[in-house]
Amino acid sequence: MTAVSTPEGPQAAGWAPTRALGRAVLLAGLLLIAGVLLGRVDLVVLAAPFALGTAYALRRRPTAGPQLWITADDGHLVEGGEFTGTVSVGNPDTVGYDVAVVRTRVSPWLLVERAGFGGARVDLSRSGVDRPFVTVVDTGTAVDLELAGKARRWGRHPIGPAGARVAAAGGMLVSRAAITEPVRFRVYPKTEPFEAVEAMPRAAGLVGAHHSRRPGEGGELAGVRVFGPGDRLRRVDWRVSLRARQLHVAATLSDRDAEVVVLLDVLAEAGRSGGVGGAASVLDTTVRAAAAIGEHYLHRGDRVALLEYGPAARRLRPATGRRQYLTLLEWLLDVRAEASPHEPYDQVFGPQILSSDALVVVLTPLLDERSAQMLARMARSGRFVVAVDTLPDDLPPPGRQGWSEVAFRLWRIDRDTMIGQLREHGVPVVRWAGAGSLDQVLRDVARLATAPRVGGR
Repeated sequence: MTAVSTPEGPQAAGWAPTRALGRAVLLAGLLLIAGVLLGRVDLVVLAAPFALGTAYALRRRPTAGPQLWITADDGHLVEGGEFTGTVSVGNPDTVGYDVAVVRTRVSPWLLVERAGFGGARVDLSRSGVDRPFVTVVDTGTAVDLELAGKARRWGRHPIGPAGARVAAAGGMLVSRAAITEPVRFRVYPKTEPFEAVEAMPRAAGLVGAHHSRRPGEGGELAGVRVFGPGDRLRRVDWRVSLRARQLHVAATLSDRDAEVVVLLDVLAEAGRSGGVGGAASVLDTTVRAAAAIGEHYLHRGDRVALLEYGPAARRLRPATGRRQYLTLLEWLLDVRAEASPHEPYDQVFGPQILSSDALVVVLTPLLDERSAQMLARMARSGRFVVAVDTLPDDLPPPGRQGWSEVAFRLWRIDRDTMIGQLREHGVPVVRWAGAGSLDQVLRDVARLATAPRVGGR
């Protein structure tokens, strides 16, 4: 997939004289005037090259300004992957451009390592891309400034806006700046390894990869029973039937899919992102974990939905398949942390939005008391909810970097107490640690699902 900015059209009457033209005209004029007034032929002869050279350079004046556009190849670019972009300068005029100076802005999360025109690329791993690039553009051609490097963080990161100015007529005329809009790279989050082999708490669909507790057509053996009306002959267990002298069939459990809702708490952000391979902020951990969980359950044939717990309350409807996975990645690119004084609970968890049979995985740093209250209300309503703590051990709460050691320890104790209270309300809380983070918790939730549950009023 390629993203292209709209080329700027030729700019008419956008040329201005340069200082070189002013100096040439001034010098030639002064020499001619001095030669006439003083009657000196040598001064007139000395002024002739300046006058003739200026006239020769201006014999063909350009009428159209340069064209400028940006092209970006953003086909499924993942954090840490290589990207390529191009800033193109075109000459639609019949007069060649002697010098073209191109400059562009690049997102700090796009580390440009090589840049240059054509095959001549300059190593920018140390100096950076914030510098002008100079080239020559012939008549009716375009020259490409190629940028290559590494994408350091997920999100939509721009290349541009870019600007270009060209000089023609031997450097006597310069165009006004041509500026084009930026093009954004879509950098998808790097999927962390994640596995959860335990059964879902309540599989709801008719087909899927999870073994339910209901009898039906599936691959998990539930036992052997006497043959009854409606049983298929291929299910007959002939060894048991011959021994018991009565037809017996092998009973199986039905395989069902489940609905998984990944809830992203975006009320608070903490830590500073260092990009892929560096330190991870709370939002980095949240987005990467959501991508990993979504990929895992979609690969198993489950329905996955995404919700934001925040003022925007964005929602991705549940669906299955690869298309849902690509839509999920696209949805995650727009996740932003945004504080709000209002309670977003009602608009996020209406009965028409969140199914009562869904497994809700809440990715939260537990920095806001409203997040803990939301988890407790969900548990009291009878839903199966798992809280994933996305706050690293060494990160203080946002805006509290100047806390003393004692104050920080007291805050940690208070937060641990809140986590303990959530567990007393039946909310499992586990820290995200990649593979196997939720396996033990899902095992406990699946066991609790067999017991009667009473919904809160």
